[in-house]
Amino acid sequence: MTSKELLYVEDALGHEQYFQTKCNEIINNVQDAELKNTVQTMTGKHQQIFNSFLNLL
Repeated sequence: MTSKELLYVEDALGHEQYFQTKCNEIINNVQDAELKNTVQTMTGKHQQIFNSFLNLL
């Protein structure tokens, strides 16, 4: 993997961490159970994407 490709992966990891953080903030502040469940699902998907990028390293 080139240094430029490594930077792309690191950038993608940072974005996925940001999305997870924002999703967790929403989960903690939302009262609607259906919306909370949807955001929890999104958080899991972002974790899977994060793990996929991490496995490239």
